[in-house]
Amino acid sequence: MSNEEIQPEEEPTAPQEDAAEQDTEGDALSQAQQILDDAAAAQEQGSDAEAELKADLQRLQAEFTNYRRRVERDKEAAREIGINATVSALVPVLDDLNAARTAGDLQDGPFAAIAAKLDTALGAVGLERIDEAGVEFDPAIHEALLRQPVEGMEADHVGMILRAGYRRGDRVLRAAQVMVSTGE
Repeated sequence: MSNEEIQPEEEPTAPQEDAAEQDTEGDALSQAQQILDDAAAAQEQGSDAEAELKADLQRLQAEFTNYRRRVERDKEAAREIGINATVSALVPVLDDLNAARTAGDLQDGPFAAIAAKLDTALGAVGLERIDEAGVEFDPAIHEALLRQPVEGMEADHVGMILRAGYRRGDRVLRAAQVMVSTGE
């Protein structure tokens, strides 16, 4: 009987062990699935974090590029302002040189050579004289001091230059003072 008793006890034990093994296998499968799910979620989060970091990097690169362009633009603007200020300060000297040329004092000699070099240097930085008579009056570059009839000249044309003007590029440093023809 003891054998009989043992057998019924062993039989229920075997299914319990099988059930425990199945639960363990079920737990192992569910644990493996959970690990895979966690890994996928971490990878998605990693992808999200990676995408966020990439977007931040692109934004920083764009900001740096814009900063560099702005600095270059500001640097060029400061350079232009400096050149214009220097050339504007030399305009009275140019007036004196033109008066000396008109009087015939700058025909020959060392001072004539210096004046020529100064004109060449200022021309190299883009300085232009506004001193042409017979052109149409332009209030952007001319300052009308007189209006008189000039023989053979159409109305609203520059009849005579009273004082030369100067410009550098599109900026007028000093407008030319002129007499405007009223026509005949």
